[in-house]
Amino acid sequence: MNATVKCTLLIILGVEIIIGCLGNGFIAVVNVMDWAKRRKISLVDQIFTALAISRLAFVWSLLTVLFISELYSALMRTRKVLIIFNNSWTVINHFNIWLATCLSIFYFLKIANFSNSIFLSLRWRVKTVVSVTLLMSLLLLFVNVLVINTFIVISVDVYKVNTVTLTIFLLLIFSLWTHLKNMQHNAKDSRDPSTTAHIKALQMMVTFLLLYTIFFLALVMQSSKMKFLSSTVFNYFFEVISLAFPSGHSCVLILGNSKLRQTFISTVWWLKSSFNAAELPGP
Repeated sequence: MNATVKCTLLIILGVEIIIGCLGNGFIAVVNVMDWAKRRKISLVDQIFTALAISRLAFVWSLLTVLFISELYSALMRTRKVLIIFNNSWTVINHFNIWLATCLSIFYFLKIANFSNSIFLSLRWRVKTVVSVTLLMSLLLLFVNVLVINTFIVISVDVYKVNTVTLTIFLLLIFSLWTHLKNMQHNAKDSRDPSTTAHIKALQMMVTFLLLYTIFFLALVMQSSKMKFLSSTVFNYFFEVISLAFPSGHSCVLILGNSKLRQTFISTVWWLKSSFNAAELPGP
């Protein structure tokens, strides 16, 4: 039974790795090619590109850990290797989360409609807000890495904090989902482009928060002291859940962005035409 479940989880994990690599690689390549062609790149495309690269690093780092754990499990128990992997994972995961956060801040400032003077000031300075957010996150990254290297063996009971954080995410998802349903109901007979863009941005934010909540829950479960987590099957199970965030969200970004979506459709049609042409018999 365990062998069957493990095999199934490995297949799902392999599919997620392929989707994560292809999806994030596609986003990075399209934006870099567009940048080289136009000699300029928008703020949202900069975030998209950096996020895609960080997620590629996330997927490959996870694949590396799984590979070493299976073939050279003794290495994972040495202090030096643990420090290297902890630092690498911390840095990669930091940029993965904070770049996604900056993307959500960008969409929030663009789609929200408040008359408050502070909000309007932030909206006009969205590039500065995103840049300052990233710079502040670098300070948190420095502190985080310092703590990891100084106190490599620390037992902290963060269960209650994690529970409160997860509750906040769930409440935010519920609030945005309710707002999205109201928007869709009110705009059912409307063809206003701004309303349509607003709804699409809300859909992307709700999906991001939902995927991140699942990802966060997987991390909490892995870091807890539950006895069943020592099982290899459960380790693979939580790896599958963790990869759903960077892999699934890349598909959401492609489908939610008009340039990426159109390029993806054109690429699919080109591949289909090339495949059909290759199957035609010669004269």
